[in-house]
Amino acid sequence: MKKSFDELTIADDFMFCKVMQDEGICKEFLEMVLADKIGKITYLSSQDAVFTGSESKSVRLDLLVKDEAGKSYDIEMQVANEHNIPKRMRYYQAAIDIAFLDKGTHYKALNDSYIIFVCLFDAIGKGKPLYTFENICLEDRQTPLRDGTKKVIINAEAFGKAEDAELKGFLEYLKTGAAHTDFTGRIETMIQAVKHNEQARKEYRFMSGFEMDAREEGIQQGIRQGLEQGFADGSYQKALETARILKQLGDSVKKIMQATGLSREEVESIS
Repeated sequence: MKKSFDELTIADDFMFCKVMQDEGICKEFLEMVLADKIGKITYLSSQDAVFTGSESKSVRLDLLVKDEAGKSYDIEMQVANEHNIPKRMRYYQAAIDIAFLDKGTHYKALNDSYIIFVCLFDAIGKGKPLYTFENICLEDRQTPLRDGTKKVIINAEAFGKAEDAELKGFLEYLKTGAAHTDFTGRIETMIQAVKHNEQARKEYRFMSGFEMDAREEGIQQGIRQGLEQGFADGSYQKALETARILKQLGDSVKKIMQATGLSREEVESIS
């Protein structure tokens, strides 16, 4: 059953994305996970669909940001273990690469990218709090391919094994809700601020209502992972009506796209 707005925590997609829209928190999160300093970040999407071509599937990403060096970071929150994380990471990586390459642009223009999955469970099963993967030569186990891609899986279950105090505190917060560090304290403060924001409450209510309608009509995948073939007639009309209401409430085009699955052109054409 869908949680009420007041029950949301950092482990819920909606709240996770709201919190990570704070540039300071998002940047500190990335530096903590990657154990490296990054420059100023800019947001490329927040739960928007990344389209891989006019006839291809689209991928709905939780959060996509870029730093000053041009590196991109896709951050995904995963609560339930659907035993598909590795293949999803592969798919997301391919979709992002295709979407970022303008038509006619050479593949050499691809920037470095990171796919980061924040999991409440151990997706790999080795009991490590952090798993970092990159392509290396199997013959010597040390020569990197240097294709510019890294994949990171966070395992909140193993928070007690994290050596870094800040990472340990964040993972414990994810798993238990207990905020014992300055970083998690700031996150908790922001969550409370979001819960007192009436616009955020309305946004969540409309998103939740639309997801339930979509689930009943058999198009749940379109809401969670991007629409593949468009809506059935009734669902499409519902999406248009929802978009019209959200537009009247003053929501941005991006937020309306997120809530309804409509394209930018469709949202902008609604009067």
